Amino acid sequence: MKPLLKYTLGRMGLFLAVFLILVPVNMNMLVKLMIAVLVSFGLAFFLLRRWRDEATEQMAGAARRRQAEKDRLRSALAGEDTGTDDEGTARDDSDPNDRS
Repeated sequence: MKPLLKYTLGRMGLFLAVFLILVPVNMNMLVKLMIAVLVSFGLAFFLLRRWRDEATEQMAGAARRRQAEKDRLRSALAGEDTGTDDEGTARDDSDPNDRS
């Protein structure tokens, strides 16, 4: 399971568990929801630390890949392209739709 999905489902599960515990308490529903949000936030901070770190690493890796691709495209558009990809192999930059 993807780390971000796992962390999100964990947060929702904690909220739901806290809310279900508060359902029998004689209180306004909005107050119960607010308490459930605050308590689940505090619990998630401690109980879901490992999942949060995994999700953060996944997002950071995606950001690094996007930045590397953006830099590669900018250098190619500026004419600084060396004609090799990241592994050092030659790329075929010809246009497959070119009929000349």
